[in-house]
Amino acid sequence: MSYIRIAKASWDGGLEKARKAYELIGPVPEKDSHKYAVLAAGQLPDMGFKSTKLSPKWVVFPQSEVMFEYTLDESKANHHILQEVPAAPGARAVIGIRPYDAKAIQLTKMNFDNKDYKDPFWLRNYERCTFVGLAINEPSSTDFSTSCGTGPFAEEGLDVLLVDAGDAFIAKVLTDKGKKFLSEAGFAEEAGADAAKAVEDLKAKAEAAITSKVSYNKIAGKTIMDLYDAPFWKDVLFGCINCGTCTYACPTCWCFDIQDEVKGTDGVRVRNWDSCMTGLFTHHASGHNPREHEWERTRQRFMHKLKYFVDKYDAGLMCVGCGRCVEQCPANIDIRTVCNTLNDF
Repeated sequence: MSYIRIAKASWDGGLEKARKAYELIGPVPEKDSHKYAVLAAGQLPDMGFKSTKLSPKWVVFPQSEVMFEYTLDESKANHHILQEVPAAPGARAVIGIRPYDAKAIQLTKMNFDNKDYKDPFWLRNYERCTFVGLAINEPSSTDFSTSCGTGPFAEEGLDVLLVDAGDAFIAKVLTDKGKKFLSEAGFAEEAGADAAKAVEDLKAKAEAAITSKVSYNKIAGKTIMDLYDAPFWKDVLFGCINCGTCTYACPTCWCFDIQDEVKGTDGVRVRNWDSCMTGLFTHHASGHNPREHEWERTRQRFMHKLKYFVDKYDAGLMCVGCGRCVEQCPANIDIRTVCNTLNDF
């Protein structure tokens, strides 16, 4: 494990060098918050950002992704045959991704890359990425990541972890991909013998600042039907309006729909984000909907994250404790309350 010191005065110049080898993605201002976006020529990430309304999960799972294209023109030899859209070329570096968002990508990877199924579109997006994380020195009041198997300085899923140390970043090199990125940027100054301790001290301070927690140690021992039929659901979820904000803001939600879009004789098959909170999501062609009521759809969301995922993968919750859904829910429904209610039931 090595540590590199990056003086903030040389940060911008290094990124410009890295831009020759990578498409850069990073946090940029958007109204009263920030978002992750592809950085245009000359544009640099705002490394002083606090949070983003959406996670950067779109780098591996775009909101809309064209998978295939085809023609209905019967004068062409390949008519009515799906043609896979070639992968975008080149490497990407995701600058400033938060540790809990990197962990979220590893959780969703269990769905898109496992022994039974490998999603080629998700995987090709993932493999072109180098994840350059930014530790969180001052966690928000809704951050409960330390009780979800990650934390403000967690390293899982990252290639480099950057730590803001005042006038410089300390870069903890975690993988060969991370080492290559730093080399392309020209960041090579050894951070010195005190770097590891400085990072550990900041980590301990940040983790101690997180007082919000969830408990789920008893959920795996409960039966699905006991939790599914529990009497508290209608009360806990009474205010939910099924707007779907939580699902789109969540870094671990992966519901999608596939649609064909045709103009003239040219067509594309597109994968779009969807939400289990919408009535149409489970509406059968027969007209039957197994989740007819709003509270049933909200129950599905929480059962998936807090019970089904736990049972299927034995890898903890399908939640990284980023707090986005807590901050953005217009009905003030709090996943921490729901999780603790399930655990104590």
